[in-house]
Amino acid sequence: MDVYDAIHTRRSVRQFTDADVTDAQVERVLRAAMAAPSAGNGQPWRFVVVRDAETLAKLAASTPYAGPIGRAPVGIVVLAEVTAEKFAGLWPLDCSAATENLMLAAHARGLGTCWLGVYPEAEREAAVAEIVGVPDNMRVMCMVAVGVPDGHAPVVDRYRPELVRNERWTQ
Repeated sequence: MDVYDAIHTRRSVRQFTDADVTDAQVERVLRAAMAAPSAGNGQPWRFVVVRDAETLAKLAASTPYAGPIGRAPVGIVVLAEVTAEKFAGLWPLDCSAATENLMLAAHARGLGTCWLGVYPEAEREAAVAEIVGVPDNMRVMCMVAVGVPDGHAPVVDRYRPELVRNERWTQ
């Protein structure tokens, strides 16, 4: 699958089959995540891979919209080690780029994902941090449910020319 196909056909997957996700598949998507750009090449991202069904169920109950992680064979918690940042406060951008790379790589290999927002809600961060044992020098960005999709969503063209201006926003 080329990059344009991956970008335009990737969808959030909330239902998964019982098929396993191998360690090799997880490593491959994490390699893609870690190839993302980051401010000053600080690479503050860290990842917790969760396969334990009880822990996945706790994560699913930890935030209002996290149900898909409880239905997936793998959950990945995306963290930032803020003390590793080269430019303070940019970790959400860095971790977002890493998360998108992870999701596109998973899709290109036939896996489905769903980005489950945690940051910037402090109570959500605290709940997830407690479940996966996040130290004080780290922040929780999001969780990603990963598995084989149970079905396929239709491809939708989301390009809207009215959202684009040339040279300046106001003419």
